[in-house]
Amino acid sequence: MKNILIIGCGLLGSSLLRKIKKKRLANKIFIFEKSKKNLSKIKKLKLPGIIVKKPEDVISQSNMIIFCTPMSEYKKLILKLNKHFTSNHIITDIGSSKSNSLKIIKKNLKKNISWTSSHPIAGSEVSGPEHGKRDLFEGKWCVLIKDKKTNLKHFKLVDSFWKKMGSKTVSMSSEKHDKIFSITSHLPHLIAYNLVKTAQIFEKRQKHNLLKFSAGGLRDFSRIAASNEVMWRDIFFDNKVNVSQAINLFIKSLNEFKKDINSKKNKSILKKLTQTKKVRSQIIKLKQDINKPNFGRD
Repeated sequence: MKNILIIGCGLLGSSLLRKIKKKRLANKIFIFEKSKKNLSKIKKLKLPGIIVKKPEDVISQSNMIIFCTPMSEYKKLILKLNKHFTSNHIITDIGSSKSNSLKIIKKNLKKNISWTSSHPIAGSEVSGPEHGKRDLFEGKWCVLIKDKKTNLKHFKLVDSFWKKMGSKTVSMSSEKHDKIFSITSHLPHLIAYNLVKTAQIFEKRQKHNLLKFSAGGLRDFSRIAASNEVMWRDIFFDNKVNVSQAINLFIKSLNEFKKDINSKKNKSILKKLTQTKKVRSQIIKLKQDINKPNFGRD
């Protein structure tokens, strides 16, 4: 790519920026960020790239455009930038939910313009350009969305780009993507938010100070629940059907645990606990986490 435009320069956008610069993948990297707070941080950190006030001013100079904003920003940005897009532009995004966001993209994007949607499985509970890391995508999966109307030339270029970022790539339909991640990502985050909320309600009702005793499970859930609220609101809304189904499945399993506990069904609950314990071993075997106690904390 000669020039790349990054729209939105938070955790993931700034991580891409750092890696693109390190790998020398572009002659120029343009940055559009509407948050004054983030802009101040980008300047203070002296991150590589040229900050622009209006993305439309540099689209004609950009070969690749990467949307790193919350998904709720897509429509407004597309309508603003539509007349500047050409069929030669390689356009992608990093959204964590796909089916609904792609409907919005297809409905509003000018005809004959290709958009290859991608989802790097990388990130953290922290947000902002100060937390960006050059190696954030190293060894992580990146899902590319592929359907019958996918521009294969652009798809290959986006696939190559993510591999240069250090990612392992896999392609699937938006429907399959959203079903998988409703369970592996979206539901766990929702549970984390709800567990912390439940602890707050309990603390208020019982007048107990829970936080100083949160060195175990609550502490780890609170890390997930510290994630960016705008991004996760967008994900829950965007993938509402699959998330709702995942919640129903979770409630059913939770009620089964409740019955086993109240009835003291020893064999049944031990079987559940043993079976679910195996998942951790599988995750480590698949190199999705390190084999160290306490998540590698000292």
